[in-house]
Amino acid sequence: MDLIGDLTAIRIPLPQPGDVTPAELYPDAREEAEQARENYAFALGAQCDEVQEDPLLIALGNARAAREAADREIRHLLAYGREFHGDRPYKLEPLAQASGLTPSGIRTAYGSSEIDSVARGIGRRPDSRRFRPLAAPKAS
Repeated sequence: MDLIGDLTAIRIPLPQPGDVTPAELYPDAREEAEQARENYAFALGAQCDEVQEDPLLIALGNARAAREAADREIRHLLAYGREFHGDRPYKLEPLAQASGLTPSGIRTAYGSSEIDSVARGIGRRPDSRRFRPLAAPKAS
């Protein structure tokens, strides 16, 4: 049994004939996948040697970290679509379909920390009235 080889095959499946369009690109796609497998196996082996941990546990931890990063990216993209898209934010339904959430889930999927992070990333403040400071009362 080759544990790292098995984990590599699970992590990076090789394309099969018919998976690649146009078909003449299949050899290139297969070569890229084989190179990615080689790189992943080397990195996973080095990581195992460095921390003296089981390769499966490392692979699971890496997959969990990737999932958490993807979830964070989704929250940031939702915040952008709702809070930074001018006077007409994206509607909940299309965002829900694209993100795999429910429309009501969109409203709670992100918060002020994601809005702040997006604002820093794009270098501007949110457009949403919800997060704008209230106007100072007029003096009478």
